[in-house]
Amino acid sequence: MFQALYNSLSGLFSFSRSLNTVSNNVANMNTPGFRGSDAFFSNVNGGRGTRISGEGLRTQSGDIRQTGNVTDVAIDGEGYFMLRDPDGNVHYTRAGQFRFNEEGVLVDSVNGYEVMAYDQSGSLVSIDMDDYRAIPAVATTGVHLTGNIASGSTTTAVNAITVFDANGASHTLTATFTNTGSGVFQVVVTDENGAQIGNGAVHFDASGLPITGFNTITANLSVAGATQAIVFNFGTPGTLDGMYSLNGASSNVTARVDDGHGVLGATSMRFDEKGVLQFVYSASERRSGPQLALARFPNESALQLDGGRLISGASVTERELGRPTQGGFGRIAGGSLEMSNVDLTQEFADMIIIQRGYQASSRVMSVSNEMLDQLYNSTRGG
Repeated sequence: MFQALYNSLSGLFSFSRSLNTVSNNVANMNTPGFRGSDAFFSNVNGGRGTRISGEGLRTQSGDIRQTGNVTDVAIDGEGYFMLRDPDGNVHYTRAGQFRFNEEGVLVDSVNGYEVMAYDQSGSLVSIDMDDYRAIPAVATTGVHLTGNIASGSTTTAVNAITVFDANGASHTLTATFTNTGSGVFQVVVTDENGAQIGNGAVHFDASGLPITGFNTITANLSVAGATQAIVFNFGTPGTLDGMYSLNGASSNVTARVDDGHGVLGATSMRFDEKGVLQFVYSASERRSGPQLALARFPNESALQLDGGRLISGASVTERELGRPTQGGFGRIAGGSLEMSNVDLTQEFADMIIIQRGYQASSRVMSVSNEMLDQLYNSTRGG
């Protein structure tokens, strides 16, 4: 009879702990990346009641919702993000709610732990925005000119040719063509001050196409006491891919700068499906940053929640590292967050079961107590 009391008491304690688990699930139903848990009941040997032997994480994924925040990421499939705290300890989470801190490092928005990623050499590093805020200037080395220069024209000027030096400063050049007859045009290149920096001649054959040996000139731009060579290309000899000189057509020569730019700051960024942080600097300049590192575990349900959205209970020897979309790891959904995998309907059903179990254990305790009272009274009366 006394054992019945102890058994019912163990039931009350166990159902109470199980309700704690359910209440925590419900409280975190809107926590990004949260994994719901289930309490496991087990029998105590010798008919001595029950106990909660542990909890297991629910491993199914939550819904993915778009947020529009470029540093928010979700994993569509297997894997956990890896975070490193100031002491060097590694934590794991499905909550990709990240931000750049004051030092320009990508961190978890709740705990401030650094997000781990692979650099170009395959080493695990943090993502430092300072490494990608800007790209250095590139000097212009070539200019292509295209279009028709009328064979009957006297002088034709191509203005506003913008080139860059190695320091990122821009320079505006002008190419002036003077017809000297017989398909020959003298070319003079001047800078924004009108100083001549290059000259030569372009020759066209009877068909109006450039002739080999007379289809380029080199201009030498003076920059901080040094000389920067810029090749002006008038087209491939015998073709119409550059300049040509035809009768009866007006001049329409234009210049296309082949390369070069000033110092370019990042105008936008995003994570692609492979978890690579892509930076955009201009219409033609892009850079790829680090790639998010993922981890997974052979017995995911045995992991434990630690600090709300973080996962603990995983040893380094058990984890498998990888990259998004490779080796069975999920893809990355940029600008999105994975919500919790808590099913409110299931939680309500569990609460009803827990309530009934608690009531039943309480009833057993009451009956046992009544029987003990009856035994005591009958013994005293005798």
